[in-house]
Amino acid sequence: MDDDRPDVLLTGLLFYDLVLTGLGKPPTPGEEIWTAGMGCGPGGIANLAVAASRFGLRTSLATVFGDDFYGAYCRGVLDEQEGVDLSLSRIADDWPTPVTVSLASGHDRALVTHGQEPPYSQDALMGDPPEARTALVHIEAEPREWLAKAAANGTRIYADVGWDPAQEWSSDLLDQLALCHAFLPNETEAMAYTRTDSATAALGTLAELVPVAVVTRGGDGAMAVDQTTGEYAEVPALAVDVLDPTGAGDVFGASFVAASLGGWPLAERLRFAVLAAGLSVRHHGGALAAPGWYGVDRWWRSLTDPELRRAYGFLADRIPVDVGPPVRHAPVTPPAPHPTVGPHARERRP
Repeated sequence: MDDDRPDVLLTGLLFYDLVLTGLGKPPTPGEEIWTAGMGCGPGGIANLAVAASRFGLRTSLATVFGDDFYGAYCRGVLDEQEGVDLSLSRIADDWPTPVTVSLASGHDRALVTHGQEPPYSQDALMGDPPEARTALVHIEAEPREWLAKAAANGTRIYADVGWDPAQEWSSDLLDQLALCHAFLPNETEAMAYTRTDSATAALGTLAELVPVAVVTRGGDGAMAVDQTTGEYAEVPALAVDVLDPTGAGDVFGASFVAASLGGWPLAERLRFAVLAAGLSVRHHGGALAAPGWYGVDRWWRSLTDPELRRAYGFLADRIPVDVGPPVRHAPVTPPAPHPTVGPHARERRP
């Protein structure tokens, strides 16, 4: 194995996220509501990048940053703070970094986003993608050329899928699973794309299309089938107080990949991913809410519930000796960015 390969290869759209929490109800036209909490940080594809990097995975991200305050701030967080490799990324002049305002209320949130189509496509960013152990991707109706190249390189593709605003749920999208090692949709998406009426039935259909099929079920946990090992597992969700659910699915996916790269049994992979996602919703934002090994270790050391101690007993042998420094969560106000953030982003021009 080439130890210099990235553990995780990522590409997609990055956002600057501003998260407001503690809303008793959404605002109505003409109304002003004061919130109890606020946080900011990178979002979108950064959710996966930070979550993976905080579990010690060598993470390579190909994305576009606007040449503005939001882009500079996000680059600084990913490069200097989180150790994400941005050598495949680019800075775009005269293109604003997309901004999302998330209004979190209860166990859900509403999003308002300003953005434009990025000037570089995923295929342009990736070109001939570097060899990597895995790639975490959001598949869409239109296939990406780089994905087939990565799969041909021996990269294991772990895919999820986003909400279809047209609610057509084209089954053509499932054709792309032929390139994938694992598929991790949520329950609603899984049933819609497979035209089934239960998570169990959807999982059965997906298990015929991809070696590892996972269906996440929010408060009901997750279930999965691994055809390569013959394992089936179903685990409950973690009971936590939800501050902000933004990006929890991305944290689940990155955690599942981290455990998979470790060769863990399927039930442990699922429990670990459910735990990491559950810990993330206790903080603002998607990317900077990811717990990493530091957060998992703190939870394990403070755990007194005997049933959970038994269920998660495998962590005693899985948590590394060095869990890294305390993770930084989303600040209320971002610090002023450095004038320049590394040489890498401007070097890779077409």
